[in-house]
Amino acid sequence: MTAPILITGGAQRIGLALTEHFVAQAQPVIMTYRTRHACIDELEAQGVTCIQCDFDKPDSVSELVNRVTPITPSLRAVIHNASSWDCEASCDDYANLFDRMMHIHAKVPYLLNMALSPLLQSSEDITDIIHLTDYVVETGSPKHIAYAASKAALDNLTKSFSAKFAPSIKVNSIAPSLIIFNEHDDDAYKAKTLKKSLMGIEPGCREIINSVELLLSSNYITGRTLAVDGGRHLK
Repeated sequence: MTAPILITGGAQRIGLALTEHFVAQAQPVIMTYRTRHACIDELEAQGVTCIQCDFDKPDSVSELVNRVTPITPSLRAVIHNASSWDCEASCDDYANLFDRMMHIHAKVPYLLNMALSPLLQSSEDITDIIHLTDYVVETGSPKHIAYAASKAALDNLTKSFSAKFAPSIKVNSIAPSLIIFNEHDDDAYKAKTLKKSLMGIEPGCREIINSVELLLSSNYITGRTLAVDGGRHLK
């Protein structure tokens, strides 16, 4: 029996695209979601194990682990996609903002990696942990200071966990910049954003899917960050 892949935040945007991709490949998936979107019913009908999980709640990680461990004796991979894009301009409680960003982007992956590593290590084959970080890890962000710092913490966890779990588990990051626009983004914003990269396109979720597949298929890449940013660092 093929071991499932666990994807956090798998009900929308990149997380949903990954979930649907693996379903199409007949790869078993366990995914988490905070809000029950319309896609959940369809995913469950396709055999996806969908677990409601609000990582803002203090016991959410232990509750998730307690739900996952009876389902499967092993995991093929854990993909940390759950994220929050809150920023300083929309919140004047900076202490709370910083704690929330660090919690969802660093503490939750840290605790899940520690708790689920036995399921990953129980496989006879090499398994994977993949962190979804961000382009701003390299540059910082004056508009998303706490967010950028928390994604940088997650990038650092990639290095530490890769050393801790080698050679049985490979641990890598994918650091995207623009992948897909939001529905409310206007034409002016889109044009401004597209100019920030050398490629000047909205690449779509396929770029992240391809990057994930590259890491899953490799037996040698670990402790690395794969930049998916259209050459933005050279602009």
